[in-house]
Amino acid sequence: MANEAISSFRPARNRETVTQDLGFLAELSGTWEGQGFNLIARPEASGKSPLFLELNQTFETLTFNPISSSIPNRGDAAPDIVLFGLTYLQKVVDLVTQGALHIEPGIWIHIPSGDAGGNQSVARMGNIPHGNSLLAQGIALLVNPVAAGFDPDKTAPATTAPFPQNTPMPLPGTPSAFKPFNLSDTSPAAVDFRTPVGPNGQIPATILGVPLQDVINDPVKLLTAALKGQTIETMVVIEVSTIASIPGADPTDPTNPAKSIPKPFPSGGGGIENIPFLKKNADAATMFATFWIEKIKGPTPDTDFFQLQYVQTVFLNFPIIAPPAPPKPFTWPHVSVATLRKVFGGQ
Repeated sequence: MANEAISSFRPARNRETVTQDLGFLAELSGTWEGQGFNLIARPEASGKSPLFLELNQTFETLTFNPISSSIPNRGDAAPDIVLFGLTYLQKVVDLVTQGALHIEPGIWIHIPSGDAGGNQSVARMGNIPHGNSLLAQGIALLVNPVAAGFDPDKTAPATTAPFPQNTPMPLPGTPSAFKPFNLSDTSPAAVDFRTPVGPNGQIPATILGVPLQDVINDPVKLLTAALKGQTIETMVVIEVSTIASIPGADPTDPTNPAKSIPKPFPSGGGGIENIPFLKKNADAATMFATFWIEKIKGPTPDTDFFQLQYVQTVFLNFPIIAPPAPPKPFTWPHVSVATLRKVFGGQ
């Protein structure tokens, strides 16, 4: 019988075996620290504005610990499978104020699969204290940057522009039409609802040499800026999503919903669950993210180091409320990016 294929006794495995069983996820193991950027539009309850745009320069600590034993999944319609994984804890604070922004415990798992082309199936499960739990599935693969012709400047941009619910996502890098997203707009409707992201309550002109307006339009520019002058020797790419695809604008006719082109996520699937308060006020509907684990070449072999970069987008659904007009439901991309390095004590 299928449920007899896996022993009920699960001993702790040695480090070498654990690393091998984790596949490409083994590269996550250890503690990573570094800086990033967070953009989130959230409801504004005072009624003075339809939204509050929060912008944060961030400092993040992200720790991964391998699970030393196997994780059996008993089969019935399909044969038994054995999973392997890592627990993680993500902590994010505002770089300027040191105020708490985010904490997230969770698990990554490697899933046996028949994927071709060197891809491995993975999934991420996370819990956010606001009242969300997510499951995002996807793939991990090993990339030779030189052979693949990897160009950081051609990394796919992120979309931060809000859009009406149930319509195609705007083209990545599209500027938002809402006032707080436009730094050249100094009207109260824009300035009063935009978070200062620099010291002394000031908005910096640039971050890592990138104009802040460009960062707001596409936070991925911070990741490419961090790679300037670096040589990537090897790279593991991990892409996960809570859905298999999302409708996106056709580059040849971006204003025509009938010509939308799905953006696929290989092996994507899962979902997000929210407490009732969030469903009513700011429903987290979709998440997708890409992680790059990069081995960076140093001046000498003993100065090589590992770097972890990611871009993550969460779609928040809440309406614009501007009486006397009726509420208009919009999807608001919440985008986070970071460049982290493995620190002392990381394995």
